[in-house]
Amino acid sequence: MKSFLVADLKKLYIPPPDSHKGQNGKLLIIGGSHLFHAASLWALKVASRIVDMVFYSSVPENNEIVQKAKEEFRDGIVVRREDIESYIEEADCILIGPGMLRNEKLKIKNEKSQLKIQNLDQINNVKEFERLFGFKIQNSKFKITGQKPKVKNEIVKQMAGEYNCIILLKGLTDVVCSPKECVQISGGNAGMTKGGTGDVLAGLVAALSCKNDLFLAAAAGSFINKKAGESLFKRVGPYFNASDLADEIPRAMKELILT
Repeated sequence: MKSFLVADLKKLYIPPPDSHKGQNGKLLIIGGSHLFHAASLWALKVASRIVDMVFYSSVPENNEIVQKAKEEFRDGIVVRREDIESYIEEADCILIGPGMLRNEKLKIKNEKSQLKIQNLDQINNVKEFERLFGFKIQNSKFKITGQKPKVKNEIVKQMAGEYNCIILLKGLTDVVCSPKECVQISGGNAGMTKGGTGDVLAGLVAALSCKNDLFLAAAAGSFINKKAGESLFKRVGPYFNASDLADEIPRAMKELILT
């Protein structure tokens, strides 16, 4: 499997000097819960540095997180649940899941709706991958533990083809597959095991998806995320958190893309 390279980042969309508000991406994030109240805010934080507009809506029962977002999130728009349909139509990409409980995600998955979601990326580690696809890796002939990376790669490729989607499987080496191609991204460090770093990655990939090819957005997001973590590690070792990572990503993007 080929590796994603820094040169591939040059394919990413860069806002033109003469662009206007809204032309460089609009992202809708649906997430948050009473238990994981900060998760969606990490995704919001990093996304607001990349796209022009970030809209945020929580689950109906979670009025408290909506109020908290209004107080803490000043770089986007908090959307009432009853107004969400119009923002779905306006958004270039929709990120569903940061901070939501598993049963809340299931309600969205099972709910019948006439709304069409154009771009939806699911960021998974191995356990989330199994829940999403109903594919028990550890109990199958494709068991990951103790197997060569090639086996894991084949599982991701198989699921991407079967479900006609793009999958980013997090790990020591991330794997990104579409029905047509796969790449791997190595790097990172122990500091990136902190809670919330996956939500930062989700917000980053979703923001990039607003103006880029989805496969490129997923692979580039993984690459940038790892490089930001490595930059932090050089300064503070593994002693950084998700907020630090979100703050470091714009600096990493400038260094990797604009120089």
